Amino acid sequence: MKEQDVIIIGGGAAGFFAAINIAMQNPDLQVTILEKGKEGLQKVKISGGGRCNVTHAEFIPQELVQNYPRGEKELRGPFHQFMTGDTIEWFENNGVALKIEEDGRMFPESNSSQTIIDCFLGLAKKHKVHVAYSQTVKSIIPQENSWLIKTQSDEFQAKKLLVATGSSPKMWKLLETLSHAIIPPVPSLFTFDIKDKRIQGIPGVVAQHVEVKVVDSDLYSEGPLLITHVGMSAPAILKLSAFGAVELAKRNYKFSIAINFIKRSFQDCIEALKQLKFDLAKKTVLKTAQFDLPKRLWQQLVLAASISAETRWADLNKGQLEALAKQLTEAIFKVDGKSTFKDEFVTAGGVDLREINFKTFQSKLHENLYFAGEVLNIDAITGGFNFQNAWTGAYIAAQHISKS
Repeated sequence: MKEQDVIIIGGGAAGFFAAINIAMQNPDLQVTILEKGKEGLQKVKISGGGRCNVTHAEFIPQELVQNYPRGEKELRGPFHQFMTGDTIEWFENNGVALKIEEDGRMFPESNSSQTIIDCFLGLAKKHKVHVAYSQTVKSIIPQENSWLIKTQSDEFQAKKLLVATGSSPKMWKLLETLSHAIIPPVPSLFTFDIKDKRIQGIPGVVAQHVEVKVVDSDLYSEGPLLITHVGMSAPAILKLSAFGAVELAKRNYKFSIAINFIKRSFQDCIEALKQLKFDLAKKTVLKTAQFDLPKRLWQQLVLAASISAETRWADLNKGQLEALAKQLTEAIFKVDGKSTFKDEFVTAGGVDLREINFKTFQSKLHENLYFAGEVLNIDAITGGFNFQNAWTGAYIAAQHISKS
């Protein structure tokens, strides 16, 4: 039996951050991380294409929470305690300078996730955090004033337990044995599989400002849209997949989307096209891309409106004008499945948020049981927001654990 003051299950971002902060704030505590893999911090390693998207340059709590389809209400209070500015300061105080990119994402100045990993491993060693690798937790047993944690090879006893295992179906099953309710997990942050003549042959094309709606629902998003070899991606799609995670799972990822490529109403578009018919009378429609649309996308939409390659603006009839306006403002595409976005697999679902005290990230059902990160039913859109949730929850839990 190995006795500890604090056991943390999960050697990922939230687990390491919590362990280091506990040890920093109370050096008298013995802290052990149990990690099932041969090494930890694997998600940190691959995040942001190997650069680690640490957080997002959003400094107002009520704005920041809007990036969380699940957890928006619950994170308001915690973000007033520890959020983006605190994250930046924490990393800088520990030797990692961060930089802001144009879209607001923040990375280490080194452009390498290894910088974050080295920082965590170095601090864990410095502050005497013990990391036990290849430890698969088999059972969690509450005792009178402690927790008994059995792995495939060892038994550990601790006064306080923090679970930071991310999206782990096995851990969720164990937590159900402790009477915690688990919201069934479904994928979030995925790209759409679409087979459609209009987007075949133009992968890599980006429409910068589009609106996307899921037909027969209230689901809506806007932003850049990327055409891929298998369908569509980029923020407009990823945001929709996150906010629509539960609904789209119910539809078995078969649904239709309506895209407004120019963010104008159908009627506005008709008026603009009539003006172009006059202004560009002698030019061919196909070769004169409008509304800041990429040329290749414009051409596909023109052809989809049954306008031939030789048709001049002056020759467009009412029906063709309306067909083109429809393609530009109300183009319907059938989605038939999803694909994982890069390696950044994110899950909606997890421990029911009603069972958590968000002032401490402690379980309302069991004293001295804490949670941080995606093990909870909290997830975010892409851009560093999932990590910010991990840092915030881990820090607040660490504060409470180290004091009590």
